[in-house]
Amino acid sequence: MFNKRTKIKVLLESDQANYETTVMGWVRTFRNNQFIALNDGSTNNNLQVVAALGLLDDATIKRITTGACIKATGTVIESLGKGQKVELQATVIEILGDSDAEKFPLQPKKHSLEFLREVAHLRFRTNTFGAIFRVRHSLAFAVHQFFNDRGFVYMHTPIITGSDAEGAGEMFKVTTLPLDGTAPKNDDGSINFKEDFFGKSTNLTVSGQLEGELAAMAFSDIYTFGPTFRAENSNTTRHLAEFWMIEPEVAFNDLEDNMNLAEDFIKYIIKYAMDHNADDLAFLAQRLEEEEKQKPQNERSEMGLIDKLKFVVENNFERLTYTEAIEILKESNHNKKKKFQYLVEGWGVDLQSEHERYLVEKHFKKPVILTDYPKDIKAFYMRQNDDGKTVAAMDILAPGIGEIVGGSQREERLDKLVQRMEEMHIPTEEMNFYLDTRRFGACPHAGFGLGFERLVLFVTGMTNIRDVIPFPRYPKSAAF
Repeated sequence: MFNKRTKIKVLLESDQANYETTVMGWVRTFRNNQFIALNDGSTNNNLQVVAALGLLDDATIKRITTGACIKATGTVIESLGKGQKVELQATVIEILGDSDAEKFPLQPKKHSLEFLREVAHLRFRTNTFGAIFRVRHSLAFAVHQFFNDRGFVYMHTPIITGSDAEGAGEMFKVTTLPLDGTAPKNDDGSINFKEDFFGKSTNLTVSGQLEGELAAMAFSDIYTFGPTFRAENSNTTRHLAEFWMIEPEVAFNDLEDNMNLAEDFIKYIIKYAMDHNADDLAFLAQRLEEEEKQKPQNERSEMGLIDKLKFVVENNFERLTYTEAIEILKESNHNKKKKFQYLVEGWGVDLQSEHERYLVEKHFKKPVILTDYPKDIKAFYMRQNDDGKTVAAMDILAPGIGEIVGGSQREERLDKLVQRMEEMHIPTEEMNFYLDTRRFGACPHAGFGLGFERLVLFVTGMTNIRDVIPFPRYPKSAAF
C-alpha cells in the first residue's frame, strides 16, 4: 500500500520522538540544500524535514523547489530549532511531482487577495486559504451535527425548479432549447417552453424553502443545506451568484421558537469551530489584526476576531421590532448628521446594510434579531400579524456583515395566504402543491435561511465573500 503516511498535524501534536514514519506533502521552502518546510494541508504549520548533507544527489536537490510534491521517510527527532517540537531526519526522499520554480505563481512571499483570486486553483496552498477552508469544513460539519443531534431530517431539495420561492425573479434559466433564435415560439412571440426538456420554464433554485415546508408537514423538523443561485448583477463584497444556504423548517414552531433555534444554532456552530480550529482562527485573527492596523483609527474594529466570536457565543442576542429599530435609526446622530448614504425618514423603508451594521456595531454592540417587518417589503409566505401592517418575520444581524439570517413564521391560514399571493400577483395555480399543505392538516410552522458564506465570512474575519468559497461565481466570472 502506497499511502502509509502520518499527517503532519498528527505528528506535530504528538510529544513522541525517536520513531520512524513517512510524510508526504508540498514544499513551501528549501534552505541550504538541507532544510525542507513541508506542508500537507492538515495544518498551517510546516514540518521541517532535514536532508543530511550527502543524502541527495545534485539532480534531486534541484527538483526540491517551492510547490514540488515529495515523500519523505525517516526518524522523528526532537528539534533543536525554535518554534517546533519535532522534525523529521530523512533517510529517503522521493519526488512525487515536480514544480517549475520559475513558473509556479505562489512564491514564498505575501500575495494580495486579488491576485490569489486569479489563481483560485492554487490558493488553497497558502496559509490564509488553508485556514479559511479548514474552518469552512468544520462549520459545515457542525451544521449537520447540530440538526442531527436534535432529530432533524436532512432533506435534499431540487436544484432545478419551476417555482420562484422569493418572488424576486432574478433567476438563472435552465433550458435545452437553442439560443440562436430558432427556439419554438408562442403566437405572442414568447418562447414556447412546452417544447423544452421539462415541458415548462425552469430555473436554478433561489431557495429550498417551499419544498422544505412540504417535508416539514410530514417529518416535523427538517433542514436543507445546498447550493442556491441568484442572477443579481451585484459586484459587491457580500454577494455571490452561487452560494450555499442552510434552511430549517419546523412544524409547530412560532416566531419566538424560530428565533431561539436560530440563535442556538449560530452559537453552536461558531463554538464548534473555536473548539476544533483554534490554530486556524489564531492565524486568521493575527492576519486581521495586521489588516486593521492599515486602517484609520476610527475605522478599526473594537474587538479582535477571537473576542468577537466569544462575544457572540457568550451573550444573548438583542431582540427588538422593526418599528423600534426605525425609531433608533431615525433619532441617531448618524442619521441627523446625514452620515447614512440612505437616510431613514420614516416607517416602511427597507433597511440597508449600513443601517443594520449601525444597530449592531454602534448602538447595541452585539448581534441583533429584528422582528415584525412591514408586510410590503417581505415575501408572500410570511404570517400576517393582527395589526394588518406587519408580518412575523425575523432577521439576525451580525457585526461586520449585517444580515446573516432571514426567516419567519409561515402563513398557515389558507385564505390569508391566497389573498396575499393574489395581491403580489403570484399565480396560485402553479403553487397548488404548496397550498395543499394548508388544505390538508395545516399547522403553525416557521423556518429561516442562513447564507453559509456570510457565516464563514464572519467566523474567519475575511472581508470579501469571494474569499470564503473555493471557486466564486459573480458577474463576468465563472473561472475554473
